[in-house]
Amino acid sequence: MWDFDHQPLAAELAGRYQVDYMMPSECADRLADGRADIGLVPIAALAATPGLRVLPGCTIASKGRVRSLLLVRHASQPLAALRSVAADTASRTTLVYARLLFHRWGNPAVPFVPMTADLDVMLDRADAAVLIGDPALLALEERANRFERTGEELVYHDLAQEWRGLTGLPFVSAVWCIAGNSDSDERVAEDLIRSRDHGLANIDALVAEWSRRIPLSEETIHRYLTSNIHYVLDEECEEGMREFFRAAAQLGVLPAYQLPPLQGEAHVTSSGGRPLMSKRA
Repeated sequence: MWDFDHQPLAAELAGRYQVDYMMPSECADRLADGRADIGLVPIAALAATPGLRVLPGCTIASKGRVRSLLLVRHASQPLAALRSVAADTASRTTLVYARLLFHRWGNPAVPFVPMTADLDVMLDRADAAVLIGDPALLALEERANRFERTGEELVYHDLAQEWRGLTGLPFVSAVWCIAGNSDSDERVAEDLIRSRDHGLANIDALVAEWSRRIPLSEETIHRYLTSNIHYVLDEECEEGMREFFRAAAQLGVLPAYQLPPLQGEAHVTSSGGRPLMSKRA
């Protein structure tokens, strides 16, 4: 979102888009009920929301460790023996991935209990916890301190790394989608790809900004933005999405969904089409 938040292009883009920031699951809800035209949505929403079209070019994915999506369990209990999982519900897609992994781990029916993202409380009430986003990154930062404080040995599973190890494919969390019929897809995709590339060229500025907003070190944020997140919706990510939907449908975790062929960003060029005013982006 670099260009949408920073000059010289922020003013131009504000004339074409109205941007609101919210959790990914709410982005999907607003696309589904018509309150938004464009959204960065968890990929599981594609199977539940007919009519969404994936815009080429951009994604939020990981091709190794992601660090912001964790399953944390008591070391004394193996994965196949867990009886309950406290689940942060910030991302529906992450919970679908977790459910698919538990099928592979021989514990397909373990119940997921929705709970606020507080690791101590979650592990008091369940055998394991799913942490998403900043709470996961903070849990890794506090890992040593927590052991000194509690003396309890925990195992931290990086869900993206676990998925990669089992399938050999990227863990794709979210993609930009557009709802309804529009002739402006290329223009929107072009704006988003340009903004992504400008953001990648300004990583140090982003690190400085976000280190003032969240209690993480500049080093942690820099490593996360440069090493853990993959931003290009390439062929490997498309294949990862197809395997996600195939496995989720086969196991009954999501409705059947066939990802259509996606036009690569190399084919996205300036179309000169009419601007799209987004109610919510």
